[in-house]
Amino acid sequence: MIMEIYIRPICVSDGKGVNELRRMPGVFENILGIPSERIKRNEDYIVNMGNNTHQFVAVVKESGEEKIIGSAGLDIFPNSRQRHSASIGIMVHKDFQNSGVGTKLMEAIIDIADNWLMLIRVELTVFADNEKAIHLYKKFNFQIEGTKKKAGIRNGEYVDELMMGRIRSY
Repeated sequence: MIMEIYIRPICVSDGKGVNELRRMPGVFENILGIPSERIKRNEDYIVNMGNNTHQFVAVVKESGEEKIIGSAGLDIFPNSRQRHSASIGIMVHKDFQNSGVGTKLMEAIIDIADNWLMLIRVELTVFADNEKAIHLYKKFNFQIEGTKKKAGIRNGEYVDELMMGRIRSY
């Protein structure tokens, strides 16, 4: 059965679904999430998002109900000398990785960055061994700019992050 994937702006009521995604084995290890993260943290994040944060969710319908299977956000830097730049974060449900969800979320993020906000630079960090994510980012013209040694902790070990950026000329 092929499910149709919808990308839409995040809603306050999405806190529980985002929390389930952030705590999911196969997801939380690569997003700096932890298994004990509380729903309220995600609800508060959504409620308190400012005008410089643009957050989307990927959803499918199961038994008439929406199920969140991914999320991506873009945060414009608040410093007036960096307002041409933003950072992004993305996560995809473990059962939907390699099925086009990440691509659809990235398309939504890049569209708003390029066509609505006229950003020049979009950047991100990714664990150096997350080959699926790195492949996705390279597909959208992100380039590796450097390595942050021992930048995060995963399963009791320090792991390196790659810094990646995408520069657009207008």
